[in-house]
Amino acid sequence: MSDTRPLLRTALSPQERDWRSKLTQIVAGQPLLRGSLLQRERVCGKPNCRCARGQKHRSLYLVLSDGKRQRQLYVPKDWEEPVRRWVANYHRVRDLLAGVSDLYWQKVKRRER
Repeated sequence: MSDTRPLLRTALSPQERDWRSKLTQIVAGQPLLRGSLLQRERVCGKPNCRCARGQKHRSLYLVLSDGKRQRQLYVPKDWEEPVRRWVANYHRVRDLLAGVSDLYWQKVKRRER
């Protein structure tokens, strides 16, 4: 039951065509970065600092699960915008792939090719 032939666009549903098109656009032309972003706020302890008056220092971290442990990497301020975009691209690809997979789950369930 090997079905390795490429799919014809005309054989795909409009929804699947749309999802595959979006996937191709992102994967072929955009950077991807797996992980999540975590924003932390902290107090430095200096008595005259703004954080002592409630305006905490903000920092952004990229968090990635690597097997059994979690890795964290500080994201400098001048890197925040591209890193946010790269992580968002990865999450969009993941969501689109899940949607395509769900369509094929339903095909198997209905026993249709």
